[in-house]
Amino acid sequence: MKAAFQEAKREQQSFLAPIEKRCLLWLANHAPGWMNSDHLTALGLIALLGAGLSYWWAKSNPVGLFAVIVCLALNWLGDSLDGTLARVRNRQRPRYGFYVDHIVDALGAVFLLGGLALSGFMSERIALGLLIAYLMLSIEVYLATYTLGTFQISFWKFSPTELRILLAIGSLALLRNPNAHLAGTSWLLFDIGGAAGIAGMSIMFVVAAASHTRRLYNAERLG
Repeated sequence: MKAAFQEAKREQQSFLAPIEKRCLLWLANHAPGWMNSDHLTALGLIALLGAGLSYWWAKSNPVGLFAVIVCLALNWLGDSLDGTLARVRNRQRPRYGFYVDHIVDALGAVFLLGGLALSGFMSERIALGLLIAYLMLSIEVYLATYTLGTFQISFWKFSPTELRILLAIGSLALLRNPNAHLAGTSWLLFDIGGAAGIAGMSIMFVVAAASHTRRLYNAERLG
Protein backbone atom coordinates (compact mmCIF):
# COMPACT_ATOMS: atom_id res chain seq x y z
CA MET A 1 0.00 0.00 0.00
CA LYS A 2 1.37 3.39 -1.00
CA ALA A 3 2.19 5.65 1.95
CA ALA A 4 0.23 8.91 2.18
CA PHE A 5 2.11 12.13 1.53
CA GLN A 6 3.00 13.94 4.74
CA GLU A 7 2.98 17.70 4.35
CA ALA A 8 5.77 19.57 6.15
CA LYS A 9 4.98 21.87 9.08
CA ARG A 10 5.23 25.54 8.12
CA GLU A 11 7.36 27.73 10.40
CA GLN A 12 6.75 31.47 10.03
CA GLN A 13 8.01 33.75 12.81
CA SER A 14 8.76 37.02 11.05
CA PHE A 15 8.09 40.49 12.44
CA LEU A 16 4.95 41.00 10.35
CA ALA A 17 3.67 37.40 10.40
CA PRO A 18 0.67 37.97 12.77
CA ILE A 19 -0.60 41.01 10.83
CA GLU A 20 0.11 39.37 7.49
CA LYS A 21 -1.80 36.21 8.44
CA ARG A 22 -4.92 38.17 9.41
CA CYS A 23 -4.73 40.22 6.23
CA LEU A 24 -4.32 37.13 4.01
CA LEU A 25 -7.22 35.34 5.69
CA TRP A 26 -9.47 38.37 5.07
CA LEU A 27 -8.39 38.55 1.43
CA ALA A 28 -8.90 34.81 0.93
CA ASN A 29 -12.41 34.96 2.39
CA HIS A 30 -13.33 37.89 0.13
CA ALA A 31 -11.61 36.70 -3.07
CA PRO A 32 -13.92 36.31 -6.11
CA GLY A 33 -15.07 32.77 -6.83
CA TRP A 34 -13.41 32.59 -10.24
CA MET A 35 -9.97 33.22 -8.74
CA ASN A 36 -7.85 30.22 -7.80
CA SER A 37 -4.34 29.58 -6.49
CA ASP A 38 -2.85 29.09 -9.96
CA HIS A 39 -4.00 32.59 -10.95
CA LEU A 40 -2.26 34.03 -7.90
CA THR A 41 0.94 32.05 -8.46
CA ALA A 42 1.06 33.31 -12.05
CA LEU A 43 0.46 36.87 -10.80
CA GLY A 44 3.42 36.55 -8.43
CA LEU A 45 5.74 35.45 -11.24
CA ILE A 46 4.55 38.07 -13.73
CA ALA A 47 4.90 40.75 -11.05
CA LEU A 48 8.57 39.89 -10.45
CA LEU A 49 9.20 39.94 -14.19
CA GLY A 50 7.52 43.35 -14.18
CA ALA A 51 9.72 44.50 -11.29
CA GLY A 52 12.86 43.48 -13.15
CA LEU A 53 11.72 45.24 -16.33
CA SER A 54 10.73 48.30 -14.27
CA TYR A 55 14.24 48.56 -12.79
CA TRP A 56 15.60 48.40 -16.33
CA TRP A 57 13.12 51.08 -17.40
CA ALA A 58 14.09 53.25 -14.42
CA LYS A 59 17.56 53.56 -15.93
CA SER A 60 16.08 56.11 -18.33
CA ASN A 61 12.86 57.09 -16.54
CA PRO A 62 12.49 57.38 -12.75
CA VAL A 63 8.79 56.50 -13.05
CA GLY A 64 10.06 52.93 -13.36
CA LEU A 65 10.93 52.95 -9.66
CA PHE A 66 7.29 53.58 -8.75
CA ALA A 67 6.34 50.74 -11.08
CA VAL A 68 8.77 48.52 -9.16
CA ILE A 69 6.89 49.18 -5.91
CA VAL A 70 3.54 48.36 -7.54
CA CYS A 71 5.02 45.11 -8.90
CA LEU A 72 6.43 44.18 -5.48
CA ALA A 73 2.99 44.69 -3.93
CA LEU A 74 1.40 42.49 -6.61
CA ASN A 75 4.09 39.87 -6.07
CA TRP A 76 3.31 39.82 -2.34
CA LEU A 77 -0.38 39.38 -3.15
CA GLY A 78 0.17 36.51 -5.56
CA ASP A 79 2.99 34.74 -3.74
CA SER A 80 1.47 35.00 -0.25
CA LEU A 81 -2.22 34.54 -0.98
CA ASP A 82 -2.10 31.46 -3.24
CA GLY A 83 -1.51 28.98 -0.41
CA THR A 84 -3.89 30.74 1.98
CA LEU A 85 -6.67 30.69 -0.61
CA ALA A 86 -6.17 26.94 -1.16
CA ARG A 87 -6.32 26.25 2.58
CA VAL A 88 -9.41 28.42 3.16
CA ARG A 89 -11.28 26.72 0.31
CA ASN A 90 -9.91 23.28 1.18
CA ARG A 91 -8.48 22.96 -2.33
CA GLN A 92 -4.95 22.02 -1.30
CA ARG A 93 -2.46 20.26 -3.55
CA PRO A 94 0.58 20.12 -1.23
CA ARG A 95 3.08 18.48 -3.59
CA TYR A 96 2.04 20.43 -6.68
CA GLY A 97 1.79 23.68 -4.73
CA PHE A 98 5.15 23.33 -3.03
CA TYR A 99 6.92 22.40 -6.26
CA VAL A 100 5.37 25.04 -8.51
CA ASP A 101 5.58 27.81 -5.89
CA HIS A 102 9.32 27.39 -5.48
CA ILE A 103 10.11 26.91 -9.14
CA VAL A 104 8.32 30.24 -9.60
CA ASP A 105 10.35 31.78 -6.75
CA ALA A 106 13.61 30.76 -8.43
CA LEU A 107 12.53 32.19 -11.79
CA GLY A 108 11.31 35.35 -10.09
CA ALA A 109 14.67 35.88 -8.40
CA VAL A 110 16.39 35.62 -11.81
CA PHE A 111 13.96 38.16 -13.31
CA LEU A 112 14.30 40.62 -10.42
CA LEU A 113 18.07 40.49 -10.05
CA GLY A 114 18.58 40.38 -13.81
CA GLY A 115 16.61 43.60 -14.09
CA LEU A 116 18.66 45.19 -11.32
CA ALA A 117 21.90 44.20 -13.05
CA LEU A 118 20.67 45.74 -16.33
CA SER A 119 19.45 48.90 -14.59
CA GLY A 120 22.86 50.12 -13.48
CA PHE A 121 21.57 50.58 -9.92
CA MET A 122 23.42 47.40 -8.90
CA SER A 123 26.63 46.01 -10.35
CA GLU A 124 26.44 42.69 -12.21
CA ARG A 125 28.77 40.94 -9.74
CA ILE A 126 26.70 41.93 -6.71
CA ALA A 127 23.49 40.88 -8.48
CA LEU A 128 25.02 37.52 -9.36
CA GLY A 129 26.33 37.08 -5.83
CA LEU A 130 22.86 37.81 -4.43
CA LEU A 131 21.28 35.29 -6.78
CA ILE A 132 23.78 32.59 -5.79
CA ALA A 133 23.31 33.30 -2.07
CA TYR A 134 19.52 33.22 -2.47
CA LEU A 135 19.56 29.93 -4.39
CA MET A 136 21.98 28.32 -1.90
CA LEU A 137 19.74 29.30 1.03
CA SER A 138 16.69 28.07 -0.89
CA ILE A 139 18.35 24.69 -1.51
CA GLU A 140 19.10 24.38 2.21
CA VAL A 141 15.46 25.17 3.08
CA TYR A 142 14.09 22.62 0.60
CA LEU A 143 16.46 19.87 1.78
CA ALA A 144 15.58 20.59 5.41
CA THR A 145 11.88 20.48 4.52
CA TYR A 146 12.31 16.99 3.06
CA THR A 147 14.60 15.55 5.73
CA LEU A 148 13.22 17.24 8.87
CA GLY A 149 9.58 17.82 7.94
CA THR A 150 9.64 21.56 8.71
CA PHE A 151 9.36 24.26 6.05
CA GLN A 152 11.12 27.34 7.39
CA ILE A 153 9.71 30.47 5.78
CA SER A 154 11.52 33.07 7.92
CA PHE A 155 15.05 33.49 9.28
CA TRP A 156 15.85 35.73 12.24
CA LYS A 157 12.40 37.39 12.09
CA PHE A 158 12.79 38.16 8.37
CA SER A 159 10.66 36.66 5.63
CA PRO A 160 10.11 37.59 1.96
CA THR A 161 7.51 40.14 3.08
CA GLU A 162 10.01 42.16 5.11
CA LEU A 163 12.52 41.91 2.25
CA ARG A 164 9.98 43.29 -0.22
CA ILE A 165 9.37 46.25 2.08
CA LEU A 166 13.11 46.94 2.38
CA LEU A 167 13.46 46.72 -1.40
CA ALA A 168 10.56 49.15 -1.88
CA ILE A 169 12.13 51.63 0.57
CA GLY A 170 15.46 51.28 -1.20
CA SER A 171 13.77 51.92 -4.54
CA LEU A 172 12.33 55.18 -3.22
CA ALA A 173 15.78 56.15 -1.93
CA LEU A 174 17.14 55.73 -5.47
CA LEU A 175 14.96 58.66 -6.54
CA ARG A 176 17.03 60.90 -4.31
CA ASN A 177 20.48 59.48 -5.00
CA PRO A 178 21.57 56.10 -6.38
CA ASN A 179 24.93 56.48 -4.63
CA ALA A 180 25.98 56.44 -1.00
CA HIS A 181 29.21 57.24 0.81
CA LEU A 182 30.88 54.63 2.97
CA ALA A 183 34.30 55.00 4.56
CA GLY A 184 34.95 58.10 2.47
CA THR A 185 34.22 56.30 -0.80
CA SER A 186 31.21 56.57 -3.10
CA TRP A 187 29.36 53.31 -3.77
CA LEU A 188 26.14 52.36 -5.49
CA LEU A 189 23.47 52.33 -2.78
CA PHE A 190 22.15 48.96 -3.96
CA ASP A 191 25.66 47.51 -4.05
CA ILE A 192 25.96 48.27 -0.33
CA GLY A 193 22.54 46.75 0.33
CA GLY A 194 23.32 43.80 -1.95
CA ALA A 195 26.63 43.09 -0.22
CA ALA A 196 24.82 43.16 3.14
CA GLY A 197 22.24 40.77 1.70
CA ILE A 198 24.92 38.38 0.47
CA ALA A 199 26.61 38.41 3.86
CA GLY A 200 23.32 37.92 5.73
CA MET A 201 22.08 35.05 3.56
CA SER A 202 25.51 33.39 3.64
CA ILE A 203 25.53 33.46 7.45
CA MET A 204 21.95 32.13 7.53
CA PHE A 205 22.99 29.31 5.20
CA VAL A 206 26.02 28.31 7.27
CA VAL A 207 24.16 28.46 10.60
CA ALA A 208 21.14 26.53 9.28
CA ALA A 209 23.27 23.92 7.49
CA ALA A 210 25.41 23.31 10.59
CA SER A 211 22.36 23.05 12.86
CA HIS A 212 20.44 20.72 10.56
CA THR A 213 23.49 18.54 9.90
CA ARG A 214 23.96 18.09 13.65
CA ARG A 215 20.27 17.24 14.14
CA LEU A 216 20.29 14.68 11.37
CA TYR A 217 23.57 13.15 12.54
CA ASN A 218 22.20 12.71 16.07
CA ALA A 219 18.93 11.31 14.72
CA GLU A 220 20.74 8.69 12.64
CA ARG A 221 23.79 8.03 14.75
CA LEU A 222 25.59 4.77 13.89
CA GLY A 223 26.38 2.71 16.99
